[in-house]
Amino acid sequence: MFKHLSAVPGDPLLALIIAHKNDTNPNKVDLGVGVYKDDQGNTPILNSVKKAEAILLEQEHSKSYLGINGAPEFPPIIQELLLGENNPIINEKRIFSAQTPGGTGALKVAADFISSSLPETRIWVSDPTWGNHLPIFRSAGLQIETYPYYDPETNGVRFDDMMASLKENAKAGDTILLHACCHNPTGIDLSFEQWKVVTDFIAERGLLPLVDAAYQGFGDGLDEDMAGLRHLASKIPNMLICNSFSKNFGIYRERCGGLSIIAETTEEASNAYSIIGLSIRANYSMPPAHGAAVVFTIMSDPELKAEWITEVDAMRDRINGLREKLVLKLAASGVSKDFSFIRNQRGMFSYSGLTLEQVRKLRSEYSIYIADTGRMNVAGITDNNIDYLCNAITQVVG
Repeated sequence: MFKHLSAVPGDPLLALIIAHKNDTNPNKVDLGVGVYKDDQGNTPILNSVKKAEAILLEQEHSKSYLGINGAPEFPPIIQELLLGENNPIINEKRIFSAQTPGGTGALKVAADFISSSLPETRIWVSDPTWGNHLPIFRSAGLQIETYPYYDPETNGVRFDDMMASLKENAKAGDTILLHACCHNPTGIDLSFEQWKVVTDFIAERGLLPLVDAAYQGFGDGLDEDMAGLRHLASKIPNMLICNSFSKNFGIYRERCGGLSIIAETTEEASNAYSIIGLSIRANYSMPPAHGAAVVFTIMSDPELKAEWITEVDAMRDRINGLREKLVLKLAASGVSKDFSFIRNQRGMFSYSGLTLEQVRKLRSEYSIYIADTGRMNVAGITDNNIDYLCNAITQVVG
């Protein structure tokens, strides 16, 4: 029955992880995997998470199902983090939120909701975007279009080209995917002024924004990173937001995220939320409990919440400090290319400006693992490997 099937290529980033794992070079460096790492190269469990889990161990009394939309106490946590305290949208009950298996689960449910409820819509995504966006949207049957984003000449945003393309091609009723902060894979974000321009255009053209907020707190701050999203939400009556707790709580394997829908009225939001529930039921029935319980425990305890905020600040400061250190060490190494743009990027990822040939040379000759696109995970740099990395980049770039 399966004789006609042929193997398909695996995810290239997952293949990179395996290649690094099997590499016997003691100096090998993994800058491919998309998780936060400390200076010892480990992905730590936050102290606030450990404390919350200890509380849950004592207090948890059931492993029964949560329900389709997750724990009922969880949506206020999602909404306050995304929109801020006392946001009018929350007070007016125009936002409904569901707990999901990570940001990926939220995106899949959002894609299915759009496909079933807005069958004529096309979804516009940045070029480039996170590698899993396109398969998720294709699996929901959405027609995907792209708008210009990354400029390899300036290592910035092609904002004029982006807006010109959208103005010429996007139609009323289309959906537009935006990264809230720490754009994956480039690390290049829209400025707040650019967010205002995009917001005005979305309002004028009648588009539905779908915002992916996977890295809140890893750019400039928990509130600062949501400035563009919050402005958008204040001006656009309908939108979808997918967020992840994997990064800022360090609970990757617990698969904890959220999907929020905002509408003009409580009734419209509630109606749409009921349809989202059908998609959840058909996809995974109910979300896992542990990650959300950890997040809720932390966010509902003032001391734990304060400790968590301090830990997020420390992770962000380490990443931004590594960007500065990398730029300075590369400049001091005498490399011919100007890498100063790296300090202006945000989040874990950087489009390094390295070519495919240079990336493959780093891999084959120095056991330094970077995605073929040149995207590197800055958090994988440590005090022990940064000199080796800078020397290798200098050798392959010239």
